[in-house]
Amino acid sequence: MARGQRRPIEEKIREKEEQIAALKARIQAEEKELSELRKEKQNKELEALSELLEEANMTVTEAREILEQHIYEDEDESD
Repeated sequence: MARGQRRPIEEKIREKEEQIAALKARIQAEEKELSELRKEKQNKELEALSELLEEANMTVTEAREILEQHIYEDEDESD
């Protein structure tokens, strides 16, 4: 009984290389989308902070000084 012709090894290699190239392109596209989502999240968080500062009539510098003071007080208490 005769079997069907087997594909040459070169053809199998070429197909795998094509599959890998397609997967790499997909990974790059997914990484780009992930990066954009992270930027969008960061922008929303910054917008929320900006709104909070505006409601409190505070500048970024004032808020930073308060946060730094709070951080350093916590460090002093843990010593």
